[in-house]
Amino acid sequence: MLDYFALFLLLFVAVVIFYGIIVIHDIPYEIAKHRNHPHQDSIHAAGWISLFTLHVLWPFLWIWATLYREDRGWGFSDQASPKTHILKLEAELTELKQRIASLEESRPQPAKTDGGDA
Repeated sequence: MLDYFALFLLLFVAVVIFYGIIVIHDIPYEIAKHRNHPHQDSIHAAGWISLFTLHVLWPFLWIWATLYREDRGWGFSDQASPKTHILKLEAELTELKQRIASLEESRPQPAKTDGGDA
């Protein structure tokens, strides 16, 4: 009876380790999918390749998947986000409209003539 229990335990551990490795190799792809990464298919394919190369590529795939975020892109530039840029442009446009309106109010109106003098 103890032999059967040991055999069952050995098979159970082998199956858990097998599926555990498959689940672990897919973590970078799940991160990429969650972040709407533009290269998520490539990360998934490279994850399978990494599975067959004993996960040599896996840390690099993790880094590749976590570098990109949909709200800020790759995050390497110091530029402001597009929303901030649009808000600045809207404020500048409002200021320019106010300046034009104040210039039109302060401009002297041309005198109107009847046209009957000629």
